[in-house]
Formats: sequence, C-alpha cells, structure tokens
Amino acid sequence: MSTTHQSDPANRARLRWRARRGLLENDLILTRFLDAHEAGLTDDEVDALTRILDVSDNDLMDLILARKEPDGVDDLPRVHALLTRLRAA
Repeated sequence: MSTTHQSDPANRARLRWRARRGLLENDLILTRFLDAHEAGLTDDEVDALTRILDVSDNDLMDLILARKEPDGVDDLPRVHALLTRLRAA
C-alpha cells in the first residue's frame, strides 16, 4: 500500500525542507503558502509543487511572478493550477 503525502510526516517535512530557497522572496512566498495550505494539499497538488520546486530559484521567481509559464514536462494543468494558488499567496 502506498503512502500519501498527508499520511506521512516524513514526506511533509521533506516538502517543507525542499521549499527553502536561496532567494528570500521565494522562501517567503513558499513558506506562507505552505503555512496556509499544506494540510489540505492533495497528492496531485504535492506532485505539482514538487515539479515547481525542481526549477532554479530565478526560474521559480519568474513562474511565481507570471513572467513565464511552465513548459515541457511541467506544462500540466495541475502545475498551472498550483501556480495560480501560489501567485495569490
């Protein structure tokens, strides 16, 4: 049986750790978002956030500020939906 993000404290801690960024602005936005929404994230939303966290800090800032949109393998509806929520945080 697979473990969901919400049922595994280690997965939740790992996501929080990955959300820590070198750019203070990214760090503040991601921390604020997780503080407000982490408990309600679905596994699809966690997957989308993980994909977003895989980009470099400068690219992440461009995504959050809507200066660019996800492309390639990350151009998925769930990634766009999570970015919309992040941009509102």
